[in-house]
Amino acid sequence: MTNTIQIAVRSLVEHVYSSGSIDSKFRSQSTLLDGTRIHQKIQKTYQESDQKEVYLRTDYSFKDLIFTIDGRCDGLLFRDEEVTIDEIKSTSQPLEQLEGDGHLVHWAQAKMYAYIYAKYQQIQEIFVQLTYVQVETDEKKYIRKSFTYKELEVFVHEVVENYYPYAKLLYDHRKERNESSKQLEFPFETYRAGQRRLAGVVYKTISEEKSLFVKAPTGIGKTISTLFPAVKAFGEGYLNRIFYLTAKTITRTTAEDAASKMRSCGLCLKSVTITAKDKVCFKEETKCQKEYCEFANGYYDRVNGAILDIVANEYCMNREVIEKYARKHTICPFEFSIDLAYVADTIICDYNYIFDPRVSLKRLFEEQKKTTLLLIDEAHNLVDRGREMFSAALNKDPFLQLKKEFKGVDKVIYESAAKINAWFISLKKETVEQNEFTLEVLDEELILLLTQFIEGAESFLHKDSSPNLLELYFKVNAFLKIHDLLDDHFIIYGEKIKNDISLKLFCIDPSKLLQKMGKGYRSKVFFSATLSPLPYYQDILGGKEEDYLLSIPSPFKEEQTDIFIKPLSTRYRDRESTKEKIVTLVHSLIQNRPGNYLIFFPSYHYLLTVYDLFVNEFPKVRTLLQGAGMSELEREEFLEQFKPSQNETLIGFAVLGGVFSEGVDLKGDRLNGVVVIGVGLPQLCYERNLIKDHFTMKDKNGYDYAYVYPGMNKVLQAGGRLIRSEEDHGTIVLVDDRFLHRQYQSLLPLEWRNFIVI
Repeated sequence: MTNTIQIAVRSLVEHVYSSGSIDSKFRSQSTLLDGTRIHQKIQKTYQESDQKEVYLRTDYSFKDLIFTIDGRCDGLLFRDEEVTIDEIKSTSQPLEQLEGDGHLVHWAQAKMYAYIYAKYQQIQEIFVQLTYVQVETDEKKYIRKSFTYKELEVFVHEVVENYYPYAKLLYDHRKERNESSKQLEFPFETYRAGQRRLAGVVYKTISEEKSLFVKAPTGIGKTISTLFPAVKAFGEGYLNRIFYLTAKTITRTTAEDAASKMRSCGLCLKSVTITAKDKVCFKEETKCQKEYCEFANGYYDRVNGAILDIVANEYCMNREVIEKYARKHTICPFEFSIDLAYVADTIICDYNYIFDPRVSLKRLFEEQKKTTLLLIDEAHNLVDRGREMFSAALNKDPFLQLKKEFKGVDKVIYESAAKINAWFISLKKETVEQNEFTLEVLDEELILLLTQFIEGAESFLHKDSSPNLLELYFKVNAFLKIHDLLDDHFIIYGEKIKNDISLKLFCIDPSKLLQKMGKGYRSKVFFSATLSPLPYYQDILGGKEEDYLLSIPSPFKEEQTDIFIKPLSTRYRDRESTKEKIVTLVHSLIQNRPGNYLIFFPSYHYLLTVYDLFVNEFPKVRTLLQGAGMSELEREEFLEQFKPSQNETLIGFAVLGGVFSEGVDLKGDRLNGVVVIGVGLPQLCYERNLIKDHFTMKDKNGYDYAYVYPGMNKVLQAGGRLIRSEEDHGTIVLVDDRFLHRQYQSLLPLEWRNFIVI
C-alpha cells in the first residue's frame, strides 16, 4: 500500500470547512435537477474559447503522505489575458439573503481548482468567480476575486494541514488493517462442513470481480464464511470496504459478533452499524431542526472532532457506542453513523442504504465502489423489499382533504388539489364496473397536474408549514420519480376501497433496478439458507448469466431431525373444519415428545383461532403468543422464555414469515421442535395474480413465481430455526396435504425428504 490518499476536491473542502446545523425544514426535492439544469444553462452562455466540466488533478505532499486531489470544475473562462475559474451554485433562497460574499465551502472548492490549474499552467495570478443562480427566478449573482499563486499555495497548505490528522488516522489504520488481514487465520479451530468451500468461492468471486448466489444451510455459519474471505481480500488490495446488508436487527447482531470474533484473533477492523433514524433519535419527536434539537444545532461544527475521537478509540461502532459518543459531542446519532460509514471498513446496515434510490449513500463515488463488496444476507427478502423500494402509490382522499384544508387559504394549492381529486373521480367513473383494474399507460394529464401540484406546494412550503401538504408533497415526488422509471418491469393498477381510489406504479420485477443500483461495486454475494431454487433468485434479483451459483449441502446428519407430514388441508375454506385436528395433533406431539416448540401459522387470525381453542382445552400447558406489532424488547422477552432443559413443555404460537420465523437462533435444548401449518402461500389477491400473469407471459411459471416459491421460502425459514449445530436434535411437523405433492416436495431440503406420514 502506497502512502497516497485519494480525495475529491469537494469532499476535502467540505471536511475542513463545513459548519452549521442539520436543518430538515422544507427543501425542494428537485434541487439536484435544478442544479443540473442551471449548470447547463450557465455553461451554454460560455464563449467558444471557454471550457466546461474540466477535470483537474494534482498530487500534494504533506509530511509522510501524498494527497491526490481531483475533481471537475464547472467552467474555465478566458477573457483577454485573464483566466477565471467559474463555480456555479444554485440556491432556493433569495440572492439578497446570501451570507456576505458567498459561502466559505464554495470559495474553498473554487480556489482549490484555481490552485491546480495555476500550478500546471504556471500562472502567477488567476481569477475565481462564484455564480449564484436563484432556482425559481433564474436571477444571477456573480462574485469575482483574484488570487496570486502564492496566496493559493498558502490556502491549499492550510486545507491539507487541517485534513491531515484525519487522513493520517485512516491511513495508519488501513495499513495496520491490511497487515493484520494477511496474518488472520480462520477464527475457529476447525471449519464446519461446507464452510471452507463457501469461503473459497466467496474469495474467488471477489478476486475475479464477479457476483455469487449461494444457498447455504442454516447453522453452517454463513456470516463468518462470507466475512472472513472478504476481510482476507483487504490484505490483497482487492477491497477497501465491505457492506453487510440485512433486513433484520437480529442478523445485524450476528455480523457484529463475527467482526468481534475476528478482532479477538488479531484483526484490526473498524465496523459501524447504521440503525434507523427513528430508533436512535434522542428526542421525543424526530424533528431535525436546530431550534428544536440541540443534537442538530451546530452538528457540522462538532462532527469532525467526534469522528476523530471515535475512530481513534473504538473498533466496534455499534448503536450503543455511537450513542455514547453522540451524547459526548452533542451530535445527532443517526447522521453521525452515516458519516462514519465513509470511514469504516465494514458497514452493517439495511438493504435500502444501497438499493433504495431515495435513501442510498450518495457520497460513495464510482472510484470507491470498485473496491467495495456487497454481502447481502437473507437475500430472499430482497425480492419483496425490491418491489417495495421501486413502487409508488397515490390515493384520491388526501387530495380531497387538502382541497378542504386550503379553501380560502391558498388558491394555487386549493385548485391544484381540486383538479387532481377531479381526475381521480373521472377515473372512478371510467372503471365503474371494476374494483381493481390495470392501465396500459399513465395519463399525461395526471403527470402535468402532479407537476403543477409540486410547484405550488414548494412555493407554499418555502414560506409556511402544513404537515398534510408536506406529507403529500413527498408522496407525489416519489410517484413522479418512479414514473420516470416505468418500463415493462412495471404494471400500473388501481383499486377502489369504499369511496377512495388508489393508483399504484407497481414494480412487478425488481431485477433490472436492483442490478442498476448495485452497478459499479466490485462484487456482490447474495446468500441465504432458502435461496431455492437458485435460478429463480438469480433471475429476480438481477443476476447475470456469468454469475456464480453455489449450493452447499447441509452439514447436519439426517438422524438429527425427525420429519413428519400430516396431510390435513389448511386451505382458507377448510380452516374452520380442521382446527380441532390441529389442536389434537399438537397435544399428541407434546405428550409423546415434551419440550420447547414453535408453531407457525399462515395468518394471525388462524393463529388466534387455534390458540384460543388450545388454551381452553389444555389450560395447564404453558403457552406464549406472538403479539401484533411487538417491540424489540417484547420480542426478546418472548425468546428468553425458551430455556434449555425445562421440566415443562412450552409452546410459542407465531406467524409464518413473521419476526420469529427468521434469524432466530435457539440452540441446543432451547428448541426441540417446529410445527409448520400450511405451505405459506401468500394470500390470493389482485397484486399477486398480476405477478403470476406477468411471469406467465414471459414463459416462466407464473404461479410458482407469485405464490409457491415465496410461500415455501417461509416454510424453510421456519423449519430452519430447529437444527443450529452438530449437537442439536428435534422434530419438524409439516401440516398440509400439499407437502405430499411433487411440486412442493421438490422444494424441500434433501435432509427433510425422508419423512413419515402421520
